[in-house]
Amino acid sequence: MSGVKKVTDVAAKAGKAIDWDGLAKMLVSDEARKEFANLRRTFEDVNHQLQTKFSQEPKPIDWEYYKKGIGSKVVDMYKEAYDSIEIPKYVDTVTPEYKPKFDALLIEMKEAEKTSLKESERIEKEIAELKEMKKKISTMTADEYFAKHPELKKKFDDEIRNDYWGY
Repeated sequence: MSGVKKVTDVAAKAGKAIDWDGLAKMLVSDEARKEFANLRRTFEDVNHQLQTKFSQEPKPIDWEYYKKGIGSKVVDMYKEAYDSIEIPKYVDTVTPEYKPKFDALLIEMKEAEKTSLKESERIEKEIAELKEMKKKISTMTADEYFAKHPELKKKFDDEIRNDYWGY
């Protein structure tokens, strides 16, 4: 398998492995969404070029056909020059350097997502409690309020006990 073919295969697999929609859901600002859309479009353009332009092997040259039309001396000279060309093989030095960094960022992102979801749950719960309290506030007694907030009862009791009235 040629080096270019291998790169195109790796790029195709990488493109399928990326959860673009899942990543897009995590973005909060319009600017981040815009940059993410640019990144995705660029990735897809490069991947498409790798799949179309660079994945095709060149067709072999029919030297005999040209020898009949042009003459063997000129064609042999071109064939010799063509055969002497050495195309360097692509050696991927970037992926090994950045893959660990990318993997670490993915792990960090997953942890941040978990933390964010926990915080969202806590906030949703707090909002529900506040809505419930808002409904009951007109009929709630001080004892009912202090039962839900014992730290405030302790604070008020300490202030009364110490004869501190806020001035």
